[in-house]
Amino acid sequence: MSWGPHRWRLYKLALRESGRAVGGVLSRGVSYLRFGSATPTRLLFAPQDLRTADPTIASDIYSGFFAFAGRGVAMSGRSPFEVEPPTHAWAEALYGFGWLRHLRAAGTALAQANARSLVDDFVTARIADRKTACETQVMARRLIAFISQSPLILEGADHGFYQRFLRVLGRAVRDIERDVRSGALPERRLMAAIALCYAGLCCEGLEGSLRRASRLLTRELERQILVDGGHASRNPQIVVDLLFDLLPLRQMFASREVDTPEALLHAIDRMLPMVRLFRHGDGTLSHFNGMGVTAADHLATLLTYDDMRSQPIHHAPHSGYERLEAGRSLVVADVGGAPPTLLSAAACAGCLSFEFSSGTQRIVVNCGTPRIASDALLQASRSTPAHSTAAINEISSCQFVGVKGLWLDRVIGEWLLRRIGPVVLSAPENVVAERTERDRVQGLNASHDGYLQSFGIRHERRWQLSPDGNMLEGEDIFWGEGEVPHDSEAVIRFHLAPGVKASRAQGGRVVMLLLPNREAWQFEVTPGEAFVEDSMFLAANDGMRRTEQIVLAVRPSEVPNLRWRFERLARMESPRPAEPGPELL
Repeated sequence: MSWGPHRWRLYKLALRESGRAVGGVLSRGVSYLRFGSATPTRLLFAPQDLRTADPTIASDIYSGFFAFAGRGVAMSGRSPFEVEPPTHAWAEALYGFGWLRHLRAAGTALAQANARSLVDDFVTARIADRKTACETQVMARRLIAFISQSPLILEGADHGFYQRFLRVLGRAVRDIERDVRSGALPERRLMAAIALCYAGLCCEGLEGSLRRASRLLTRELERQILVDGGHASRNPQIVVDLLFDLLPLRQMFASREVDTPEALLHAIDRMLPMVRLFRHGDGTLSHFNGMGVTAADHLATLLTYDDMRSQPIHHAPHSGYERLEAGRSLVVADVGGAPPTLLSAAACAGCLSFEFSSGTQRIVVNCGTPRIASDALLQASRSTPAHSTAAINEISSCQFVGVKGLWLDRVIGEWLLRRIGPVVLSAPENVVAERTERDRVQGLNASHDGYLQSFGIRHERRWQLSPDGNMLEGEDIFWGEGEVPHDSEAVIRFHLAPGVKASRAQGGRVVMLLLPNREAWQFEVTPGEAFVEDSMFLAANDGMRRTEQIVLAVRPSEVPNLRWRFERLARMESPRPAEPGPELL
């Protein structure tokens, strides 16, 4: 596929971002003159941190070993803040200070002294990566961590340290407000609003900041939390992360007897059922649009705060997801378009992909987003072939900003990557989905035009789940407007969950599937044959894991549709253990 059709989109995006950058510089100066700085006079209380903590990590930190985002660095007597970070993700974790919760969980005087020393060190040290430390979302996370863990930091501290700590909080509030007014990206604006509300509610003397932060919070929640409870980025992980911060915030408004913004209450009420939409029987979430490893303990903790014990929603048209559920079987499908450009840095080209599970056992998955990976692997994880859907000529249905094309394109791509990340440049523009139900058989029909411009092909997928959940039938249809190129090939992938064993039968028309719990399923396709190939699941708790995939390949000009189905068979009995032999003397 030629890069040419996307070049003008790249130029248009760069022009728009240039204007936003200039406006941000002007707003930055005005906001500094207008708001100046504010310093709280005292801390009133500390909010609850809902994220689970591991006290054993406190021992590592005390010994000078800092392990974040899959990379561990031994300080050897140096300040961690003066060490050049190995990766940007490691730097974000270090400067965000979320690891203070592990020291608090240790509950020892040594951990308290270590926490206070590290905070003081950060304030006075020469920061090795000041750019990352001063990013809006990192400052917001740090402000929340300092306030939430203030009992740990301040217990036993002298008056001088207490006053320095208050000045640090005041300076953080000023810097975050300045960044918000200088054109911060949408997700960072919401994070900033939450942090500023934390500070305004927990500190005396920041009443003006609280009023501004409450208005900002209301505006951003109304913009970013959709009617069905999803986030505008379409990333399930962001919904979970936001709830960890919004639930304590709701409690803080109630504790201070300050009117809670209606937008906050409504957002939480919508988001909790949305989290349940993505949740499979094993307690993990579906892998769409940036979702990686599910921290099952975090998620279980989060859902205990669901006052209404809400049921999962099944129809989320604004977020672009659907859930089919019958018997022990569950299907979650991505039937939405790309998110807004500035919220698409983690979005994937997985339109019409789905995940399928039986009870607590996953069967069909997407590859997921790896926790630690190179740029090349992250890019591959966002591609259409990394999802359980169809790709034409192995090309993704979305194109992303990157360093490619002519010299000028590469220069512009590098600048955009630094400024807004690898956002979506082009994507399906017309994605249509419709649910059906007849004789208790749930159906879902969806289509997208992501390949229309390049190949003249629309992709349509149909699912039907039987009332007892024992059969999932599907059909992939490729139809064009005009003549379909004869050299175009559609490759349909069904990535299998780790532990699922696949074997071909009947000349490839059937694939037998044996699940880790000994449950057996049969996959059938007509016309054509199925192949079993290697795959990789990128979002396992223990890192990347090898697995397998079922692959179908057709030429749409010759075979415009394929029918397939997954059918549950009887549970396979575990082999009986061999009779013990005679003991050796």
